[in-house]
Amino acid sequence: MLAGMETYLFVYHGGSVPQTEEEGRAVTAAWLNWFAVLGDRVVDGGNPCGEVKTVGADGVVSDGSPNPATGYSLIAAEDMQEALDAARGCPILGRSGSVEVAEIYNVM
Repeated sequence: MLAGMETYLFVYHGGSVPQTEEEGRAVTAAWLNWFAVLGDRVVDGGNPCGEVKTVGADGVVSDGSPNPATGYSLIAAEDMQEALDAARGCPILGRSGSVEVAEIYNVM
């Protein structure tokens, strides 16, 4: 990680699935371009997420979530504002998705 930077978890929610191979290539290119703009601030480009289950405090497992994660990345930034500015360029926003940003505290 870059010196003086904190790590932020970007959790992606929603986003439409490409319907054609051409659209899929365009989506992939948009993500690769965004990561290129972020450069060495990309700690872990992440991956998409699959099926969602929720474990409650009582140990009961339920299907789904009101706003399931569809992917994640780890991004280095000087502060929350810089992380939010980086998130505003995320390609998922153009596909009806959102980005949840959380600072990661290194305690272990």
